[in-house]
Amino acid sequence: MPLENDLIASGRWPVCGVDEAGRGPLAGPVVAAAVIMGPVCPLRTVVRDSKRLTASRREDIYNKLVACQDVQIGVSVVDAPAIDTMNILRATLAAMREAVGKDVALLGNIPPRDVLAQGAPGQVRQSVHEILESVEDTRGLILSCGGGMPPGVSAGNIDAFLAAAAQ
Repeated sequence: MPLENDLIASGRWPVCGVDEAGRGPLAGPVVAAAVIMGPVCPLRTVVRDSKRLTASRREDIYNKLVACQDVQIGVSVVDAPAIDTMNILRATLAAMREAVGKDVALLGNIPPRDVLAQGAPGQVRQSVHEILESVEDTRGLILSCGGGMPPGVSAGNIDAFLAAAAQ
C-alpha cells in the first residue's frame, strides 16, 4: 500500500479501494465493492490480494471489515441481462462507479495485465483506447495495470500504455 500511504501522508483523504468479482467467468452478475479504511485502521496492514488468501482467512478479514467502525463499504451488482445489454467491460465499470460514488477516482486493471505483459505495443494502445471510449465521464479516472506490474513487461508496452492514456 505504498501509494495509499503516500496519498494519506500528503493529506489526500479518503482513499478508496475498489475491485470486482464475476468478470472472469462471464456468467452471472458482476459485483463491485469499494472500501475506505481510516488512516489508522489496523486492518489496513492485513488486507491484500484476496486471491492469495485461503477461504477461511478471507472470511475472517471480511467479518472484521464489516464490524469495524473505521471502515466504509459500498457494493454494487450488475446482473447478467444488463451485462448482455452493455457488455462486460461497461458493466464492470458501471458497477465500480456505483459502488464508489460519482466523485471518486477509479483505479483498475486497465489494460488487462495479460495484454500489458504479452501483447504488442499496438494491442496495449488499442486496449487503453477501448477502455477510454467505453467510459462516458473520464474525469477522475486513473488508469493503472492494477495488482502491480506483471513480470516481463517491455518498455515499449509501458510507453504505449502511457502514451495512449495521455491522449
